[in-house]
Amino acid sequence: MNQTTNTTTRVPDESVGAPGGGPRVGGAAPRGGSRGDGVDLVRLALWLACAGFILAPLGAVVALALGGNHLPLLLSGDVVEAGRNSVVSSLLSAAFAVAAGTVLALVLDRSDLRGRKALRLFALSPLLVPPFVGAIAWITISGPTGPANVLWTQWFGAPLWNIYGGDGVVFLLTVHSYPIAYIIISAALRRVPADLEQAARISGAGALRATGSITLPLLRPAMLSAFTLIAVGNLADFGIPSIIGLPERYVTLSTLVYRYIQSGTVDKPLEVVATIGVVLLLLAGLAMVVDILISRSRWELDTSAAPPQLLRLGAARLPVTAISWLVVLAVTLLPLLALLSQALLPAPGVPLTFANLTLDNLASALTARGTVTGATTSVSLALLAGVICTGLGLAIGTVVTRTNARSNPALRTVAMLPQAIPGLVIAVGWLIIAPSIGLFNTPWLILCAYVMSFTAIVVQAVSAPLRATPLVAEEAARIAGASRLRALLDISWRMAVPAAIAGGTLVVLTAARELTISVLLLAPGAQTLGVNIFSLQQAGAYNAASALSLVITLVGLAGLGLAARQAR
Repeated sequence: MNQTTNTTTRVPDESVGAPGGGPRVGGAAPRGGSRGDGVDLVRLALWLACAGFILAPLGAVVALALGGNHLPLLLSGDVVEAGRNSVVSSLLSAAFAVAAGTVLALVLDRSDLRGRKALRLFALSPLLVPPFVGAIAWITISGPTGPANVLWTQWFGAPLWNIYGGDGVVFLLTVHSYPIAYIIISAALRRVPADLEQAARISGAGALRATGSITLPLLRPAMLSAFTLIAVGNLADFGIPSIIGLPERYVTLSTLVYRYIQSGTVDKPLEVVATIGVVLLLLAGLAMVVDILISRSRWELDTSAAPPQLLRLGAARLPVTAISWLVVLAVTLLPLLALLSQALLPAPGVPLTFANLTLDNLASALTARGTVTGATTSVSLALLAGVICTGLGLAIGTVVTRTNARSNPALRTVAMLPQAIPGLVIAVGWLIIAPSIGLFNTPWLILCAYVMSFTAIVVQAVSAPLRATPLVAEEAARIAGASRLRALLDISWRMAVPAAIAGGTLVVLTAARELTISVLLLAPGAQTLGVNIFSLQQAGAYNAASALSLVITLVGLAGLGLAARQAR
């Protein structure tokens, strides 16, 4: 009597597999698989690219700082004051942003507020406007000659609030950061089981008490994670402190570094700047560790099939709706309208009447030689960065997500590391190694910094859909005789191309509006559009700067809308 034995053959460990899993069990051994079929060479090439674009600049910053022995400089008056201002402004703005994001998440996602969907779009719009453009817009509103202060002075004899100074820096950092907090906290709020809140309501707790005793404690890990991310991002922001803080001599580390590099007021400025960069790098690393510990310590809750019960505002619905719309429109739509009015007026302080409106600022801003040069440079560098980041991010995301290798977690960590590093440190790193690679005072140096800073965007965009896709297609290709590399190219690579293109589009739009890296790596004849706007603002050409800011904002909003539509 013949007996048939069913057997399974394991695909080799290096075959296509889950991101963190071991060997997968298939029906039959693939005929075309071998360890030398090209995937290992691709992984080695990706490691070399990450070493050149990421590890080398960061290593140069650390090496120069440790070798220069400039640690005593960190205790000098200027650095201590700038460091204190940076820490205070970043922590305060992060705290205010998390508070605003939490309130928005509860109001927009857990209440019966009227017009929630439309209000959500307006509330997220500051995320799409470059921070330095937002600073220019708010100067038009609350500057010394802004309409708010002019009218208040006429009525009460003193200005209402001058946006210049430390409080203005904190305010604008908060305005441009709270959408990030809202996105993180809103995602966490959707994972809170409605059963817990309903149980508290059944036990006699009111809606507000159930929210305070059940929902908010469960949101604390997300709130802390958002606080850490925003604080690191705001720590080395350059645009807002330079435009809002410097007129009142409110100096931060980013503006101090810019002064050291441009003015040469200290000996060996690169060594001094590298020392400051290491401090920022350590703070960013500490923030990453804190965020990892938070993610590991948070608990998982059972999902609930019951939909969340909206908080009934009752008689307070109308006033809460009115207040919410008024506040959101005041911090989102009002600055854009102010920017438009400033762009259409011939000079600051001219009354806003129909007779005074003119298109001369827009025409001169768009046709000026500096604008044409800056736009050409920005578009060229942004497109090149988008193409390089798309290819590199697609390859890294595919390899680390769809193959098994011990080095995959490390490769992904290195690729994602620049997201947690201030742009100031990235720029300093490339300034240090520029003479050694022959790119000093060239626009290609800015391109290298863009690739380092924005590749993580594509890696993140590619990894998410690939993780949610089963490996059946790749395994079928392996069984049919395809090599590991051919299976990755024909299956995983093609599946991830739309997400990579969407991420690359976001890279192009982000790079075209970037300021911190560009202003520190500025080369003769390679002025970017963001630096051009900054220069106009510093030179006192406020109306021209507003006109150009309006154009770049509208183009950016349209491009980001297109990218979002393409991603869907």
